[in-house]
Formats: sequence, structure tokens, C-alpha cells
Amino acid sequence: MQTNVFNKIITGDETWYFAYDLETKRQNSEWVGETSRRPKKLKFQRSHIKIMLIIFFDSQGLVHKEFVEEGKTVNAEFYKGVMDRLLQHIQRVLPAAFCSRDVFLLHDNAPAHDAASFCQILTPKNVKTLYHPQYSTDLSPPDYFLFPKLKIKLKGPHFADVAEIQEAVTDELKKFQKDEFSAAFQKVYDSAEACIYVNGAYFE
Repeated sequence: MQTNVFNKIITGDETWYFAYDLETKRQNSEWVGETSRRPKKLKFQRSHIKIMLIIFFDSQGLVHKEFVEEGKTVNAEFYKGVMDRLLQHIQRVLPAAFCSRDVFLLHDNAPAHDAASFCQILTPKNVKTLYHPQYSTDLSPPDYFLFPKLKIKLKGPHFADVAEIQEAVTDELKKFQKDEFSAAFQKVYDSAEACIYVNGAYFE
């Protein structure tokens, strides 16, 4: 990575995980011989049992995660509490960075993240945020790296309840390697360089 600024970024987002999520077409395909009858498959819909995961990570690995309790709404007020818990965790695992506030927060511009009431609490805490252009998923490691990889591993199995979903998500997160996180942040750097080169213009 060309600059250590990207090693100071902590990024995060939230997403849903379900008791049952449909397999992809590739996962659902089976090889059969030319004379074999295609096996019958039952059709399922995505489960109504679900839980939201909020997670933060940097180029070295996971920093903080929490599951949102049923009935809670992730609004600006709730997100303030998330930020307090994140900072407390940074204080424990990255004390030097916490004391100097030598970290940058990268998250998207969802209403809970961008609300004025939430932004007002970041200034006194001296939390530096990075601007995230709208619809630029190539600059969002949760969107192009962590969430897709995690979701693909959890498609297909049926979990009995929220506790089983949490256990499965936690187990899969433990399997991610440090070099995967490092490569994800290298992509942030490469994408940012490309944006600078075209003066912020849209490109594919």
C-alpha cells in the first residue's frame, strides 16, 4: 500500500442475515449425467427470521461487531451508542491510536450515519470522517469485500433461530485472514487513485 493513511482507516456498515437465505444459481446447480433425471428441488423463500449485524474493521482485521436486538431501529440516536462502543473498543485494542485519535472513520451516507445530530457528537470526540461519494460501492470495503463473502457462505443452510444465525455469522467471521483485509484496503487505495485521476467523474 502506497501510504499509511489507509492503515489508519476503520470502516463499517450494517446488513441483515437470515435464518434461511436462498442459494445462488451456482450453489444450487448439480451435475447430472445425460440419461439422469434432473433432481426435484423444493422452492423456499428468504426467512422472516433475521438479525442485523453492525461491524467495523481495518486493514488488519475486525475491530468491533454487534448484533442489533430485535425491535431496535438503527437511527441516529442508536448509532451514537454504536459509536461510543466502537471508541471504547478502540481504546482497549488500539490505545495509542485512541489517545492520538489517529484514525479515520469511513462509512456510507445512510441517514443514521449522516444525520446532523449524530455528526455533532463526532466533533467533540475528535473523530475524523472520510467523505464517501454516493453510489461508490468500490470505495466501501463492507460492500465489495466483507458482506458479499460472508453472505455467500451463509446461503443455503437453515438456522432455527436468531441465536443460531449469530453463532454461524461469528464462526464465519473468524475464518477471515489478515491478508484478506489488507487486500480489501489496497482496493480502496487503488479506487481512490482512479477517482482522483478522473477528477471524480463517474466510470465503470
